[in-house]
Amino acid sequence: MADTSRYATMAGHPDLAEMRERHERIAATPPAAIADGLMLLAGLWLAISPYVIHFNTTTPEVAISNLILGLAVAAVALGLSVAPLRMGRLSLAVFAIGIWVVVSQWVIQQSSVTAGIIINNVITGGVIALLGLAAGGMVMAASRERPARRG
Repeated sequence: MADTSRYATMAGHPDLAEMRERHERIAATPPAAIADGLMLLAGLWLAISPYVIHFNTTTPEVAISNLILGLAVAAVALGLSVAPLRMGRLSLAVFAIGIWVVVSQWVIQQSSVTAGIIINNVITGGVIALLGLAAGGMVMAASRERPARRG
């Protein structure tokens, strides 16, 4: 496939500064800051919930899954607040993580799932999925926004 671009790298593209500014402007809005903060808190809760609700010894596989996925969600949330341009597409991965958290206790631990695990993972996973969709929607809205022509 032939390279049809006049620019050797994206760094030399004239619209790069304008695209960065647009994404940073969207990321600095109060809804984006609230979504990123709530996503960070939900990820941290997911990571520590097995130890707070005390199901880390009864279902260690679900506890390990919650810990790893919670830290991943928190890392994406931090990335979205610091570098939304680079991390924007990962917000949709957070949606997939949220859906997995909802169903994971039945897939991983099929026998000894208690009501506490079900309630915790369904609510936390649902919140994470909704926040992932919200963040993804904000990123997509920012990329669809057409900049005003100068000159």
